[in-house]
Parts: sequence; structure tokens; C-alpha cells
Amino acid sequence: MSHSIGIQAADHQLTWHGFRFVARTATAGCSVTEPVVVLGGSSQDRFSWLRYERWLLPHSTMLTLELPGYGVADPLPVEYGMDFLADAVHHATEALSLGRVNVFGACFGASIALRFAQRHPDRIARLMLGGTAVATSPEYIAAAGRWRRMAADRLFDELAEDMVEQFMAPPGHGLVRRRAAVARLMRQRFANLTDRELNMDITHHERLLTHPWSLPRPAVTAPGLVFTGEHDTITPPPVGRQVAQGLGARFTTIKESDHLVQIERDTDLADLMACFFTDQPLDDLPYLNPVERYVNA
Repeated sequence: MSHSIGIQAADHQLTWHGFRFVARTATAGCSVTEPVVVLGGSSQDRFSWLRYERWLLPHSTMLTLELPGYGVADPLPVEYGMDFLADAVHHATEALSLGRVNVFGACFGASIALRFAQRHPDRIARLMLGGTAVATSPEYIAAAGRWRRMAADRLFDELAEDMVEQFMAPPGHGLVRRRAAVARLMRQRFANLTDRELNMDITHHERLLTHPWSLPRPAVTAPGLVFTGEHDTITPPPVGRQVAQGLGARFTTIKESDHLVQIERDTDLADLMACFFTDQPLDDLPYLNPVERYVNA
């Protein structure tokens, strides 16, 4: 895909129930499919998926968000859960007159994306979830407690190292592309959080301990795809498969990657997004393990 694609981008200042947040729209004037809404993880902002624009904009408009609790948006107290954030996403799509949308959610964003699809089914064309789960794991609960204590004691190097160990597969677990480079990037990222960013991160972790990650009802009727890295240890493939079974969706894993597949194999993940959101076949994509299909009873 050409890197010289002409992009028109704009930031939109929005408010939901008194909380200010920011939506970024980007377009190259192409509309093969419905707009793509990208919801990333707890440490991400509206620019975290910027490099994906050159691959996705030839197919569609792209919407990325700094929801309340993210980036420069207003901080969001922990008592506000995924329902509130999902409704904020819905508000953004309505305020920007986007109509029906394709929704992509990864990690924490997958929980918000699923709730969006459950609460506003008429707005969802297709739903793609990565690194997701049915419930918050005991390992994550224990890690979140450690991170809270480390942050309070300002042990930022130890906090960064612990986060990397949790989000990346351990050495020897399986081949992960660019593992060393991504690990260095993540250590630097976590170790250099501002106090504001750190507080937002800790609040996100607390939010996952306070509110359910996933709700089984209402059912999602839009076509769905659930994926994760084949060596993901924080939301491992059996957990993603369980989510896909509950949704009646397809499930697959991306080769030679772990939970941070969006960094390790960004070109391939962008291609998978483009293929799914434009209804292209997935079975012969060389970076995927076999695609499994589930149907709701």
C-alpha cells in the first residue's frame, strides 16, 4: 500500500455526560466499507493507531478516540464502567454522522467494543475483537494490585518491568517477532509515564477490577471475528476461542506474536482488519493459523 496516500484528518471536541473527550477522524476520500472505529488498550490515545491509517484509509474513513479517562480527555472516575464508555463511543458516531460502523477493539478496548455492539446493535456493521476475555483473570487481578503499590511507591522502573512481563510472552514460550525491540519500547513507554498518564492507567486497571469485562447478553448479531497472538499469555487463545463461541463468531490466532500483536505484526494485523471489514476471505492469509467458525445455538 502506498505511503503517500493523501489524508485529511480532524480532531473533534466532544462531551458525554459532562466529560470532555476527543475524536479524530481521518479519510482519504475512499469508502469501500463503513467507517472503522478503533478502540485501543488502556495506555493508548488517538494517535496510537496512526500508522494503521495508510493501510485502512484506502478502504474507509477511520475514527480513533481519546475517551474520558484517556490521553488529553477528562479523567474518568473508576465508578464509570464499560457501559458508559461504550455509550460515549456511540455518542461520537452520532455527533459525527457516521451511521453504521465497523468496530475494532483490542485489549481494554475490546471490552468497550463488545458493550457498544450489545447496547447499540443497529449501529454495528462488523465487530472485530483482539486480545479479549470473558472475565478478568486472577493473574491480572494480582498484577493490578502490584502495579497500584508500585505506583504509590514511585517504583517506576520496577513497574515498567512488571508490566512488560505481564503483557508479553516469556522468552522460550514461542517465537515472537520483534520481541526484544517491542520489549524495549514498552519498558521505555511505561517508565516514562507522566503522573497524569500513570493515574489514568492505574484507574483503568481498577476499572477492570470493579466492572465486568464481558456480559453474555444481549446477543451480538453483527458478523464477528475474535483473534489473538498465538503466544498470548494474558488473554490466551483458549479464552479468545470461548469469546468467539459465545458470539457465534470466527476465531483465529496470528502467528509469531503475543498480546502485543498490534506492534509486533502491525502490517499483518492491518491487512486482517481490511480483509474482514471488506468481507474478503480469511482462510488463506499466510500470517494466520486456521480460522475457526462458531454459530450460536
